[in-house]
Amino acid sequence: MPEGILSPQAICQVAIVVEDIEAAAKAWAAVLGVPVPAWHVAGDQPEANTRYHGQPSSATAKLAFFDMGQVRLELIEPDETPSTWRDFLNAHGPGLHHIAFNVGHMEGAVARLEEVGIPAVQTGDFPGGCYAYCDGTAQLGAILELLARR
Repeated sequence: MPEGILSPQAICQVAIVVEDIEAAAKAWAAVLGVPVPAWHVAGDQPEANTRYHGQPSSATAKLAFFDMGQVRLELIEPDETPSTWRDFLNAHGPGLHHIAFNVGHMEGAVARLEEVGIPAVQTGDFPGGCYAYCDGTAQLGAILELLARR
């Protein structure tokens, strides 16, 4: 069997873009029978180094997470600044935005995805690591997020 670019065992997150994080978090908590998670703003610090389509971006988003074993459910409420989240919400309304995978070597994983026509569209840093959103919509029907921990 050929080696894949991403390991199926590395899936770690499914993310939904929402209009109202507080309402969405309450609804998901009720369905899952768990407490409503706190949300925080991501991307609002200079060290986030967010880049969208290769250009520096000041995009931020409210994030809330539900821990569900191997996979976390992430809710994302973007601000109005152009970003992969805002573009998705404007084009499709609330819905499934991406599936995330842990990777050991960010540059190598991004390069291999780009070789098969899945380009990185947004990148940035977070405390303890970095991320890249790669647009696999045409080939896979989904955006992929790569997460590398430092």
